[in-house]
Amino acid sequence: MRLGSHDVESESHQSESLRLKSRPMSQDRTKSSEFLSAPSSFPSSGEGSQDSRTLGPSDSPTSTTRSKLRVVLVGPLYGGNIGSVCRAMANFGADDLVLVAPDPGVDWREAEKMAVHAADILRRRRVVATLDEALADCVAAVGTTCRRGLYRQHALSPKEWAPELVSLSHGGCVALVFGREDQGLFNDEIARCTHLVQIPTATEYKSLNLSQAVVVLLYELFQARDGYQPVKEKSPLAEGALRERMTRMWRDFLLRIGFMDGQTADHMMAGIRRIFSRGAKTVDDVNILMGVAHQAEWARATLPPKPSHHPEEEGRP
Repeated sequence: MRLGSHDVESESHQSESLRLKSRPMSQDRTKSSEFLSAPSSFPSSGEGSQDSRTLGPSDSPTSTTRSKLRVVLVGPLYGGNIGSVCRAMANFGADDLVLVAPDPGVDWREAEKMAVHAADILRRRRVVATLDEALADCVAAVGTTCRRGLYRQHALSPKEWAPELVSLSHGGCVALVFGREDQGLFNDEIARCTHLVQIPTATEYKSLNLSQAVVVLLYELFQARDGYQPVKEKSPLAEGALRERMTRMWRDFLLRIGFMDGQTADHMMAGIRRIFSRGAKTVDDVNILMGVAHQAEWARATLPPKPSHHPEEEGRP
């Protein structure tokens, strides 16, 4: 499955965006404008401190309490982006956040501000020095990139990869790896990924904000694992016989009030049927529509006509 190549758009906590700079492929550590992201929820420890906490021997990513999805941010620059990622993770049920060598100047207060009600994910973040440490216990690593090339031809969209990644997560931790806001992932980091994803965008501007990219991937995985359960209609769907009864009632009613006559009835009812047939109707829907026709007919036959408010109609029989 191919991951869409997207660069993470760099931006400060004041939402300033930086342009991604590509590097020649010939360098040993060439910079590919792309980001890895590994969504998995595991407690990141920071205890609300202003600096990120480094993993110790007792709380390495191999902890038995780790989740099956991990979000890995490589070299994040801005606290606002990190906090927004935490909020996105909370939206889709992920809580395992690993930061690989975050920038020393990260504003952790801004991160907590942007995390809103997901500050607990931020406080439980884990910090490691290398990507290898973040992926050591993962069965798969999903890198994101917005570039094309010889080593990125197997990239698929998040929707295309989602079923396989969900299946893999049943057997172990799957990491979603996202790169630096200004430079994305380096080529040697891309090489450590088992899957590449490319998020479809307009060709004129492919770079996505870091948290936006996280949202897209987590959303597709959430959908693929049936995490969303739509509200079920309490009323059963109306069968054809009941819908036809409703249509006949409306036909009789519209004839009696003069909306149409015998010569135009078939033509007018074709339009009425088109309105009624736009989408399935429940029994409750049909009963309401029949009730409207019944009550309107009763009102026409029972209630006295209202006096006209148009002066030109006064004196008419």
